[in-house]
Amino acid sequence: MQVTSPSPLLRRLPPGGWVVLAWGAGLAYTFLTRLRLPGEWSSAERPTTQLYRWDGLAAFGLATALTLAGGVLLSRRPLPALTLLLAGSVIATMPLAAGEIPLPQFLAVGVAVFFIAAARPGAIGAAALVMALAVLTGFLATRLLCGWTIGTSAELAVALTTVIAWLLGNSVRQSREHAEELSARAATQAVTDERLRIARELHDMVAHSIGVIALQAGAARRVIDTQPDRARDALGEIETAGRQTLSGLRRMLGALRSPEPGRSPRPAPREPGPDPASLRASPEPSLEPASPDAGLGLADVERLAARTTDAGIRVDVHWRGERRPLPPEIDVSAYRVVQEAVTNVVRHAGTTSCRVSIDYRDDEVRVEVLDDGRGGGSVGAGYGLVGMRERVGLLRGSFSAGPRPGGGFRVEARLPVSAAVP
Repeated sequence: MQVTSPSPLLRRLPPGGWVVLAWGAGLAYTFLTRLRLPGEWSSAERPTTQLYRWDGLAAFGLATALTLAGGVLLSRRPLPALTLLLAGSVIATMPLAAGEIPLPQFLAVGVAVFFIAAARPGAIGAAALVMALAVLTGFLATRLLCGWTIGTSAELAVALTTVIAWLLGNSVRQSREHAEELSARAATQAVTDERLRIARELHDMVAHSIGVIALQAGAARRVIDTQPDRARDALGEIETAGRQTLSGLRRMLGALRSPEPGRSPRPAPREPGPDPASLRASPEPSLEPASPDAGLGLADVERLAARTTDAGIRVDVHWRGERRPLPPEIDVSAYRVVQEAVTNVVRHAGTTSCRVSIDYRDDEVRVEVLDDGRGGGSVGAGYGLVGMRERVGLLRGSFSAGPRPGGGFRVEARLPVSAAVP
């Protein structure tokens, strides 16, 4: 699942910047409505005597200073910042001799309430709304106690605007929390699915090893009296198969029993499994069978590269080190990482080629897939790389995937090849 990112427009300015812009727009509107604009017989609002006097301009200057300070504090201390904004709105209303706090003077407060409700826990957002409504109510109550007229209808409109701003911000916060919850669930499900897939592959490998042991044991029993050398060789094969199987079981089953592998899964693209070549063959590729072929391994990378090249994405495979047999679970997991990375190149990179490097080292095998595409190989829908990270982690390996500095995308996995179990 792809989580919708915030609008780029909202990210160009911090919340405090939007608050200052709203204050500036409200201030400009206040003065414009008190001027006779072209086509008007008179100004929309009658300017008061003190509006352009030194005391009126000083009040607007103080209110602007309080608003700027509130905008700076908004991201770090939202409620104190809102207090400054509310004080500024009240002070800016005094030179207007209005019976209520006009909407232009309260616009910055409404914007602040939106951002507080969107970015902070619900209790803080609700407190911000209560503070804003309390100031509106207190302003009217003060004028009533002084025997002055009040603009109840206009103040109700301002209060309704503030409530709408809070509702919008609260909706944004709930949508974000819901998306994060869905993302966490999907990542957890991806890890669970990959563990089940590993368990099925391990079951197939163990069944194969036990079959080999049974056949070799039967052959040794039949020839142990007449051909002791052949019986000795068969017993050696039994020992080797048994050690490899036990080594794989020790590496993986203990981690599979644990609900927490010791790392937090991170969202990454697409479900694992489709053949990369099939993605170009049809718009709706079919997934691999639920029970994968346990015989897959690094020896099949060349065939995977040929199928993907035939589909239109050239895959160059480079081998380093001395190629040698690997423990089955290491071999299969290395192949799965290459398959997943190549499939992501086909789906997301928007390029015509990629490079696969397989390096056999003394104590590990390293696989790397590079492309020179858009650098977004892991930005899409699904959680395939989460599963690959889990698979490599269960084998006590290291996994990394991300954009390359010069463009493109890089996937690397290092799988330790431990010694056989004594």
